[in-house]
Amino acid sequence: MTKPLYIRMKQSIRIPPKQMIRVYDVARVTGDSRKKHMVEHMILHTVKPEDRNIIVVDSFSIIERILNRFPDSDVEILGPNQCVVHVEGQKRKPNVFLVSFIWLLLFVGAAMAIMNFHYDVSMEMVQQKLHFMLTGEEEEYPLWIQVPYSIGLGVGMILFFNHWFQKRFNEEPNPMEVEVFKYQEDIDHYVAIHENKVEQQDENR
Repeated sequence: MTKPLYIRMKQSIRIPPKQMIRVYDVARVTGDSRKKHMVEHMILHTVKPEDRNIIVVDSFSIIERILNRFPDSDVEILGPNQCVVHVEGQKRKPNVFLVSFIWLLLFVGAAMAIMNFHYDVSMEMVQQKLHFMLTGEEEEYPLWIQVPYSIGLGVGMILFFNHWFQKRFNEEPNPMEVEVFKYQEDIDHYVAIHENKVEQQDENR
């Protein structure tokens, strides 16, 4: 009785251009030790310029290649049925002026959003009333409340996003990373359904 081969597809990977995609790139293989190494090194696709930046490898194409080479094999797929391959081009150094402009734009936009929020909820009036309740005196600029509040607002944002430049305070992902991950997951799911290029090429052969 032949031992089965278990294949678990990876969700997505990133590779450089002009590279051959092998089984071990897009999936993990375990099972029959006699066939495992040969299956892992089977070539599935060679990246070409017309592939652009996204390739989808379907588990069915892997099964087909394995059965063509080892007809008596028992293959079982675990996990997702497709792997989205992102072909990364050569990374260019960021433009200092462009980064500075984007940083300034985001800074001004965030500052405007915070100021408009405080204006809408009458934060200055609230702080003045809080000062009056605590001291019994009226003060137009209760700095002993406003300054710690401003510092706390900045520290709170740093803790909320769990980053200080490149430093991470703990291993938990921040809300921005979670949203980016969900966005990338949705893109990969869409691409896996609508742009299965490797499978389309196999059907056209």
